[in-house]
Amino acid sequence: MAEADHPTGPVDEQALGESVTFTSELIRIDTSNRGDDSCRERPAAEYVAERLAAAGVEPALLERTPGRTNVVARIEGTDPSADALLVHGHLDVVPAEASDWTVHPFSGEVRDGVVWGRGAIDMKNMDAMVLAVVRAWARAGVRPRRDIVIAYTADEEASARDGAGFLADRHRDLFAGCTEGISESGAFTFHAGPGMSLYPIAAGERGTGWLKLTAEGRAGHGSKVNRANAVSRLAAAVARIGEYEWPVRLTPTVRAALVEIAALHHIRVDPDAPGFDVDEVLGKLGPAAALIAPTVRNSTNPTMLEAGYKVNVIPGHATARIDGRMVPGGEEEFHETLDRLTGPGVEWEFEHREIPLTAPVDSPTFAKMRAAVELFDPGAHAVPYSMSGGTDAKQFSRLGITGYGFSPLKLPVGFDYQALFHGVDERVPVDALHFGVRVLDHFLRHA
Repeated sequence: MAEADHPTGPVDEQALGESVTFTSELIRIDTSNRGDDSCRERPAAEYVAERLAAAGVEPALLERTPGRTNVVARIEGTDPSADALLVHGHLDVVPAEASDWTVHPFSGEVRDGVVWGRGAIDMKNMDAMVLAVVRAWARAGVRPRRDIVIAYTADEEASARDGAGFLADRHRDLFAGCTEGISESGAFTFHAGPGMSLYPIAAGERGTGWLKLTAEGRAGHGSKVNRANAVSRLAAAVARIGEYEWPVRLTPTVRAALVEIAALHHIRVDPDAPGFDVDEVLGKLGPAAALIAPTVRNSTNPTMLEAGYKVNVIPGHATARIDGRMVPGGEEEFHETLDRLTGPGVEWEFEHREIPLTAPVDSPTFAKMRAAVELFDPGAHAVPYSMSGGTDAKQFSRLGITGYGFSPLKLPVGFDYQALFHGVDERVPVDALHFGVRVLDHFLRHA
């Protein structure tokens, strides 16, 4: 059996070591994105570009705003008739307060077989694993079947205006031939109970609707009766929105996830059956319900309030922010419901909006992702799921690219992967990175 055909392919000890080193060193490059244009991804972009170039891959560094740098490169496949595959990861991270952490969030420290720091999960780990795979291919003289377009993006943790949005709008030629893409938030071990390891592969995302509510009223003295109080109007609207029970809307991806995960629990479900109660079924799935519950409905969570400047002065206006999310096909319902819930004297608008996505779970690419995971973790089950949030796949969808979440990690029992996204003490096991490199290599060569 040739090395390239072996399950571990060209992945050698150097590749495994580089996945850890690159993750650690990328974490040390502070690319905190506060949403205020202070972030500078360029040092991280130069880091990956130098290592791509050393592997014979020609990177392009692209900026909309100075310092907000993206890297795009293409690796030619062996089958010129095949569609290209996009592999993308963002270089920015959310901020971290060092005093809250066990290990400094930008140390990249490797301790007891774990890499610590902001970005260890979201998503400098994936950035590093892809880089390690590409360099392993170069050393072994291996090429994938399809063209692989690699994109390291800026600004994913805010609007993506300087990152994937900019690339999709201004550099679409670099993605010629790409029909599918993979990125973060999928193919991680989810321990659903004794002896049951799931690997949820994302085939959908809810849409993003960050809202600003504005209530207008009559300013006045705090001691006087005021039936046009902007704060009261806003508070009532926020309470209605926060308490609203959104109806169930099952997308094809969520239906598939529900049926497959329920079957693994020896539960047969038919979402089309009269009287079907998704919440009742979720109650029988134990920990695995967490993979499905956030995506069976639209949602609206109040997150910010702002009003007034003195306790005895009734302000003339008040504002609030709402984090809204929409399932695919749920946008019209979202609009109509917000119009109703806000009520008189309160207006709402989108401050940031991105579309929901769905991807087929019966595609050859999904089957190959499933097979790659299960090859390296026999006995585990790769299953479809939908993300409750969103990724750069939303921007790349403008180019007709179908997006999946596939950044494989094999995680030990008790390791709460999802809680570490934007959380304190973000970290990733070294063994998980080694697993991810092997799975990515196998999938990308055969995709």
